[in-house]
Amino acid sequence: MNTSGIEIESKFLVRDLKKIETRLQAMEARLVQPRQFEQNLRFDLPDESLKKTFRVLRLRQDENVVLTYKGPGSKAVDGIRVREEWEVTVNNFAVMQKIIESLGYVILFMYEKYRTTYATQNAQLMLDELPFGFFVEIEGKTQEDIFTLVDRLQLNRAAAIPDSYQVHFDSIKTALGLSFRDLTFENFSKIDVPESALGVKFSD
Repeated sequence: MNTSGIEIESKFLVRDLKKIETRLQAMEARLVQPRQFEQNLRFDLPDESLKKTFRVLRLRQDENVVLTYKGPGSKAVDGIRVREEWEVTVNNFAVMQKIIESLGYVILFMYEKYRTTYATQNAQLMLDELPFGFFVEIEGKTQEDIFTLVDRLQLNRAAAIPDSYQVHFDSIKTALGLSFRDLTFENFSKIDVPESALGVKFSD
């Protein structure tokens, strides 16, 4: 959970998360959270003013319940984006959702994933399984921390992805003509998503 107020991160689309995890273990990275299912609700005002200004209000439930705000951030450099981020743990997912909705926010979309989290001295690495593919997300204290880990994991720096999962979801919906709102495993159970629909390249 981020309490520093700054997020420095990038993502990488990969074919095989198990190979990445094996490399992390060889590096003696510390397992912070074993594979865990996540449900995420992203909220917006009815006019979608948060999305239009590249801001995020998200409620996540895994082993904890976390409320997150993300600011618009800086222009991505070499696939790495720096943005304002604040997170706080709350103790009741349903009640927090009710509070947010009572303030006039609505669910923009819901998304699911499985996440395994590792940590090194200067970064956290998340191995994400989404309905449309596998990703490695790296959050570092500096951009150089991220580049160092990318090289050690034998990933392609040029394939770094600064965009959110929602951006890729929207691209897939447009490319494949999908009409459903939510990014769930059930919705994608019978859909084969080609790399061309993602609009990004594999990094491994």
